[in-house]
Amino acid sequence: MGEEVRKENLPESVRSVVLKESERLDDGLHAEIEGYDFNKGVNYQELIKSMAFTGFQASNLGDAIQLVNEMLDWRLSDEDDCSDEERDMAYRESVRCKLFLGFTSNLISSGIRDIIRYLLQHAMVDVVVTTAGGVEEDLVKCLAPTYKGEFSLPGAVLRSKGLNRIGNLLVPNDNYCKFEDWIIPIFDQMLDEQSSQNVLWTPSKVIARLGKEINDESSYLYWAYKNNIPVFCPGLTDGSLGDMLYFHSYKKEPGLVIDIVQDIRAMNSEAVHAGQRKTGMIILGGGLPKHHICNANMMRNGADFGVFINTAQEFDGSDSGARPDEAVSWGKIRGSAKTVKVHCDATIAFPLLVAETFAAKAKRSSNSSS
Repeated sequence: MGEEVRKENLPESVRSVVLKESERLDDGLHAEIEGYDFNKGVNYQELIKSMAFTGFQASNLGDAIQLVNEMLDWRLSDEDDCSDEERDMAYRESVRCKLFLGFTSNLISSGIRDIIRYLLQHAMVDVVVTTAGGVEEDLVKCLAPTYKGEFSLPGAVLRSKGLNRIGNLLVPNDNYCKFEDWIIPIFDQMLDEQSSQNVLWTPSKVIARLGKEINDESSYLYWAYKNNIPVFCPGLTDGSLGDMLYFHSYKKEPGLVIDIVQDIRAMNSEAVHAGQRKTGMIILGGGLPKHHICNANMMRNGADFGVFINTAQEFDGSDSGARPDEAVSWGKIRGSAKTVKVHCDATIAFPLLVAETFAAKAKRSSNSSS
């Protein structure tokens, strides 16, 4: 008899487990998931806005767009704990979030270079960190173009043709020969200034000089130089620039001396001396640029905003793949900070982000002033 009762009760007990009553989510704190309705036509601005409610990485991109807009909108006047000398409202309204932009060299090889150039041209960020390739590829592109190829092109065949492959991009080796012809005389001048004027070169000073010398408006380094935006690269020799410095050191011994210690002082000071300004990080890719920016912000007990866009995963313990919360444990991001990581190729995500943040605000500002 007892077994019969258990059998009769079994369906209801299973049902109570499978159809467990849930908490309510229609509380205004949780947005409903829905995609863009193309019955309304093709409206790219609305399409991008809809990503926040699409789910998965589309929603992360939507959150990143919102967060970057918060960075751009922040003013010191938003804070209640300003010191007495900062009580003047006009002053407080003028103090904005300090923005650190980091990116890896492959993005300068790609068309993302032109979007970064736009940001530097209009002085929309305050500090830049990149790799050696992120410097030299910008300069090389001023001398000769990069071409679209295929990921599957065989390396041995390309090598026989003097073609270098970066993913599905092709860079003729002649481009680097032109780069050598252009840069070696500049190194000669810099060495002369080192000897005759006791100029102490640092990576950022070298980069600023190259931005000045290239004198090309398609170059983001040119605009960084024009707008006095520092570009830091502690790994300056890890690329074609290192090759050129190597060759030059034999031509003109003992060669250029480039001091990285002065640059770490300068880089960390960009964060330390931000004062009551909030700092925001926008980092494309991982590696050196990501860590260098995060580490500098550790000197001020962490950044206030952080947007990471990369495809790296955290399972191998790499800093590149780490989620923002790992940086919180190091004091590189504040515990109270707003952060988001977008797991996506930056060549897809970053143009959309810039369109709905920096560019959109610039357009509205232009329309209001006209």
